Amino acid sequence: MNKITERLRQYWLLARFDKPIGIFILLWPTLWALWIAGNGKPDALVLAVFVAGVVLMRAAGCVINDYADRDFDPHVDRCKQRPIAAGRVSPKEALLVFAVLCLTAFGLVLLMNWYTIALSFVGAFLAASYPFMKRYTHLPQAYLGAAFGFAVPMAFAAQTDSIPLVGWVLYLAVLLWALVYDTMYAMVDIDDDLKIGVKSTAILFGSRVREITGGLQAVILGLLVWIGHERQLAWPYYAGLLAAAGFAVYQQKLIFHFDKPNCFKAFLNNNWFGLAVFTGLVLAYL
Repeated sequence: MNKITERLRQYWLLARFDKPIGIFILLWPTLWALWIAGNGKPDALVLAVFVAGVVLMRAAGCVINDYADRDFDPHVDRCKQRPIAAGRVSPKEALLVFAVLCLTAFGLVLLMNWYTIALSFVGAFLAASYPFMKRYTHLPQAYLGAAFGFAVPMAFAAQTDSIPLVGWVLYLAVLLWALVYDTMYAMVDIDDDLKIGVKSTAILFGSRVREITGGLQAVILGLLVWIGHERQLAWPYYAGLLAAAGFAVYQQKLIFHFDKPNCFKAFLNNNWFGLAVFTGLVLAYL
């Protein structure tokens, strides 16, 4: 029994269930989409399926990421103790865990309409292929946004059986947001990435990373303001955006000196950015 418990614990660590910050950062835009698509009253089944789906697919994304980076992680200080890199979980085991997580998530999607089921194949492909992008492009953070933001159009499809312009604009905002926060995350590993030849937007943007991420944050907030205007949302939504803007400014302060611990704090602070937008949405609809 102890051996079984230890295997399960390693799978738990592999899926990063011990670090739920990633779940929250992925969950907020999904909730934004469900509240907007459902006019403040998302269907209970759709809400439950998407919350569970975010948890499962974030875990699956972590597993396939570690599988893809199994030759890189032993050379990165922050990653060398991950289960595959440390030799506690085999690559074959990781693929099995990934398959179980994806199949469980797909089983939940089967409770939705056919449009959502069809879109889930696109989302699964993006999530599975993302970890390999850092070998070929300096924009893997944008690809991450496309992958994990795909819950947004899926949420509109599940709730309304269509994806209006507002849904695609929100998807763009979420894609750019992921690009920003994952660039802050990549700033922590920039020295190791340069050494082992991994590409990232942190490397691509270089000394201009603050100006570019700050500009993107302004664009994201602008897109969210447009959505509020288009949906005629009440003032609490804009109060939420104002709070989110404050968090964005704070994140820029944190990354100003390229200090690695503060760059990681900036990444973590995006949880509050997402919560601020969601709180504004909920209060606006109430």
